Order: sequence, then structure tokens, then C-alpha cells
Amino acid sequence: MNIMMASTVSPVKFDYVGLKQTPVCDGNFLSLRPSSVSVKQRRSPNFVIRASEIHNNGPIKKLGLSDAECEDAVVAGNVPEAPPIPPKPAAPSGTPVVPSLRLRRRPRRNRRLPALRDAFQETTLAPANFVYPLFIHEGEEDTPIGAMPGCYRLGWRHGLLKEVSRARDVGVNSIVLFPKVPDALKSPSGDEAYNENGLVPRTIRLLKDKYPDLIIYTDVALDPYSSDGHDGIVREDGVIMNDETVHQLCKQAVAQARAGADVVSPSDMMDGRVGEIRAALDAEGFQHVSIMSYTAKYASSFYGPFREALDSNPRFGDKKTYQMNPANYREALIETSEDEAEGADILLVKPGLPYLDIIRLLRDNSSLPIAAYQVSGEYSMIKAGGVLKMIDEERVMLESLMCLRRAGADIILTYFALQAARCLCGEKR
Repeated sequence: MNIMMASTVSPVKFDYVGLKQTPVCDGNFLSLRPSSVSVKQRRSPNFVIRASEIHNNGPIKKLGLSDAECEDAVVAGNVPEAPPIPPKPAAPSGTPVVPSLRLRRRPRRNRRLPALRDAFQETTLAPANFVYPLFIHEGEEDTPIGAMPGCYRLGWRHGLLKEVSRARDVGVNSIVLFPKVPDALKSPSGDEAYNENGLVPRTIRLLKDKYPDLIIYTDVALDPYSSDGHDGIVREDGVIMNDETVHQLCKQAVAQARAGADVVSPSDMMDGRVGEIRAALDAEGFQHVSIMSYTAKYASSFYGPFREALDSNPRFGDKKTYQMNPANYREALIETSEDEAEGADILLVKPGLPYLDIIRLLRDNSSLPIAAYQVSGEYSMIKAGGVLKMIDEERVMLESLMCLRRAGADIILTYFALQAARCLCGEKR
């Protein structure tokens, strides 16, 4: 059917069975719904007094340090100040003290915040469905990523805050953080991954202090912190050690949750890590923190630009002993069954567009929310085609995102999040 949107949005054609022609565009999202349903923008009141509003009259002042000086200071133990770990909210007087229920599954986790509820609505293409991957580093300046036009390693105290603000202005209120860690802090066991004053926990605390309702996803894996560049601990014969790696990942997830992360996302593909992370989070009182498992992460050639962004290429070998074979289909059902049984809240497929069949497979075999990662290679190909005038970048971008939704993805991790949201809201780039 032909859908004519608001005058500020270019017409887009969609074909959906069983839906009447009732487009809704309130400046924040485009939705296809039965005509009997009305949609209103909901904003919950915010009564939180933020430290940044009390102590700061403006943005944090830059000190004029180079990236190398910033990294050297952190390595030497002179870590820049960041907001403290937020206090745990108190229960009302008279609340009984009871042990936590031994629950692997807590469906309320996916309903506890407006942004999460909006993100998991069905049959919408909305900024609320985008999770914006952002690269961060210790430096003060934003560094362009050559293989990913328009993407940067953002200074965690400056450029990151500006980029998050721009995304929120067009309805993208979910981000996922990927750190570029100084080489001097990397080690074979990746211990920096659970340093509670490391780059990621500091950044989470800063973001939550400024934007309390921002949904923060984190990456749980050792490759940014490993001197070997692998997602796990490497034995002397080159074998990636599973159980020992899972032990480290549990500590990493707890450190991220303690800083204020909403969703921890194990991307390592170690066996059994979801159940162990769930148990570790619950034991520390983080029953409300969700787990988005990289359920079907393939050993793909589409990841190249991402690894350049984080300088996290394996120092030797490849990742085929833990990531899935791109030729395999049924194997994804095994991973799905295990992740569901271990307590995952969201299941992710990576890459996205080349694996639409896997997204549909998980959608048809699980009632959990499904995420798709439109990875760096997919992004860079569309960007390159647009620059060469071989394709219409904006139209191909929107079509690719719609294809991921159509295949069954509830949320999409995409570097196009800001650009696509501006298009959906009718803003000019």
C-alpha cells in the first residue's frame, strides 16, 4: 500500500498485510498500526537532581592535553574525576526483608522503563528501535575513523556528551559503548575489563549523571582489553580458554552494572556465559539489569572497520573456534535454546542484512525480543556507494533498516541511528 507521511517526511512505500493505512508520525517515530490505535508521545516526569546541575555551570573544561598525555595520566594512576557510583534506592519503611527469588527470567526487566517499552513495540520503525554504537577513548578530541565515514572515537567527557545529546534530540535514547583502551592497560587476562574506575564505568557514571533516563548497553568481552586481541584468554597453544574467560566476563558485567548500565551484552560467544553472568548479577543485587546475548554471532568478514576503530584485531589466528560458521543455519537454534534457558532477556544476530534468514529463524522460535547488529562493514559499504553516487545513500539506509525490522528484529544496533532518526523525523542533515 502507499503510505503518505507528514509533509516534512518524504513518502515511503510499505506493504503490510492486515494493517489499515494509518501512518502516525509525531516527530519522533514512524509507526504502522491498526486504525483503532492512537499513539501519543509519553514523557515521564523527572524528579532527579543531578550533580552536574548543582556543581557545573557549563561543559567540563578541556585541559589542552594530547591523547597520549591523557592515556599516560590514566596509566600512571591519575584518573580524571567522574561522578560517584549512584546510591541504591531505599525501600519504603515497613517493607519486609526477603531473599531474592531465584529467578532466571524476570519479564519485568523489559517493561521497567518507558524507553525499553517503546523499543519493544511491534511493527514500528522508530528512533526508539535504534541502539547507537559509540566509540570512546581517553582523549579530549574526537578522532575520525577512516574506514567508517562519519564515525569518530569520541572524547568520553566532551564529544560523547554532544553526540548523545544530538541523538536524544531526535528520539534515539539507547546507546552501546565500545572503548579504545590504551595498549599499556591491556594484558593476556584482560583484567582492565573489570576496573571499576576504567574508561567504560567512568563513562557510564558520567552519562547517567547527565542523562538519567538514557538506556546504556555495554559490551561484555575481553578483546578491547586483551593484549592478544581475542575475546577470551588465550592458552600458550593458541586455544581460547572458555571457563576461565567466563569468570572474567562475570566480573566485567558486575562492574558495568554497578556503574549504572541498563543492559550488559556478552559478545564473546563463550559457552555458558549467559547463565553465569545472570547468577553473578543477581548475587550482587542487579536483578533489574538485562542481558542481551550475542546469540548468533558469526565469524564474519564484515567486522573489519570496527576492529580498526578499536585497534582490536587478533594478534594471531582468527575467531572461528568460538564465533559461528557463516555456512551454518540450524546451529543458531542450539545457541538460542541455550541462551533462553540460561536467562537471556534479548537475543542478538550479528551481522544483520546478510543474515536476515537467521533473524527470522530466531523470531519464529523465540518469544524474546530480537536484536540485529548492522555492523561496520554494512555501514561502510552503503556510505561508499553513496559517495560514489552508485546508490541513493538515504533511501538504501532506510530500506536496509526496514528489512531488518521486517525479518523480525525488534531493535537494531546501527551506526546510522542518528542519521536515520533525523530522516524519520523530517529533519535536514
